[in-house]
Amino acid sequence: MTDVLRRGRASLAFGFFAQGVAFALLVTRIPAVQARYGVSDALLPVFLAAVPVLAGAGSVATERLVRRVRPSRVLRWAQPVVLLALLGAGAGGSGQVAALAVALGVFGLAVGALDASMNMLGVSLQRSYGRSIMLGFHAVYSLGGIVGASLAWAGAHWQLALWVSYLPVVAVLLPAALLASRWYVDGEAAAVRDDRADGGGVAFKLLLPLCLVMTFAYIGDSTVSNWSAKYLKDVLGGSEQLATVPYNVYMVTTLAGRAVGDLGVRRFGAAAVVRLGAVVAAGGFAVVALAPGAGMGMLGFTLLGLGLCVLVPQTFAAAGRHAFEQHGPGASDAAIARLNVFNYVGFLIGSPLVGALGEAWSYRGAMLVPMVLVLVTLGYARSFAAQPDRYGGGHERPRTADVGRGSNGL
Repeated sequence: MTDVLRRGRASLAFGFFAQGVAFALLVTRIPAVQARYGVSDALLPVFLAAVPVLAGAGSVATERLVRRVRPSRVLRWAQPVVLLALLGAGAGGSGQVAALAVALGVFGLAVGALDASMNMLGVSLQRSYGRSIMLGFHAVYSLGGIVGASLAWAGAHWQLALWVSYLPVVAVLLPAALLASRWYVDGEAAAVRDDRADGGGVAFKLLLPLCLVMTFAYIGDSTVSNWSAKYLKDVLGGSEQLATVPYNVYMVTTLAGRAVGDLGVRRFGAAAVVRLGAVVAAGGFAVVALAPGAGMGMLGFTLLGLGLCVLVPQTFAAAGRHAFEQHGPGASDAAIARLNVFNYVGFLIGSPLVGALGEAWSYRGAMLVPMVLVLVTLGYARSFAAQPDRYGGGHERPRTADVGRGSNGL
């Protein structure tokens, strides 16, 4: 394995980590942001919905942008914008709602570009490595989320102003991200450009099963992130303190599952790992729905972390692989950008869906809906299967001509 690939992998992993920290710092301090700016309860959902909507727009724009600019260039400049927008969101004061809207709007657009370009580089590197490494990148993202949530807890515990909490983090991550970006590797998508490389030949029919899997996975994820605390306290009778634990358990088991998931893909194949993940996640929702008390509910959220964690990374990998095999490297980038939009679709659908069903029916019954959607994933598992003449889960062995150049010499 060349030093170029190793440096590219390490630098991209840091990018995933920094994104996990930044996103967690924002979403876990939403109540503090609302209080600082004086945003009403009626207006807050509009702000929260605008971020994923704009992130989807940013992902679509990235699909077009990478036809002319390498994904590494997009990632290099999107990450600092995300960090500065995070700082901007914490820097305003009471009554400056317009400033918050601008900061969150910039954050959303940049996050869409960042998520799309990160996964483009990850899939390209995986292809160059010739074996599964995508779950490792997403494991580092989960680690960043845990670190960011812990920093947010510390800021809230010590009653620090938002900008005081955010400034040291941005001051460390921003220059480090810019430095790491020197070693990004674009792989064959940058080395090969032909009449197929604009991605125009990627048919939506090819991506539809994977788009559905991505949507269902994020409906499950948003269910845990938005409703686990309320469910454990109000439905299962847990204490206020215990209600903060399920999401942390979910994050830790997500990290653990992703840390070892690549080994499972290399040994058993992506389709088998996705099937197992779907079954475990569905089992987790079933346990949560039927749990007689908080202890059993915690077991369900543990299973959810272990099951859901494999779906998103493998969906990105499968989309990139199929598009590459049929239409070339540029099509892989286009497919990933389009698929990334359904990340935000699932996020937008999941929380309101469970909330509405919980109020109209019951929260126990509401937990069965994401369970069914995750089980539907089993019907699409063959979309993750590798071609028989491929290595390492369907990815080619490294090709020196494709990976010999990083982004910094262009």
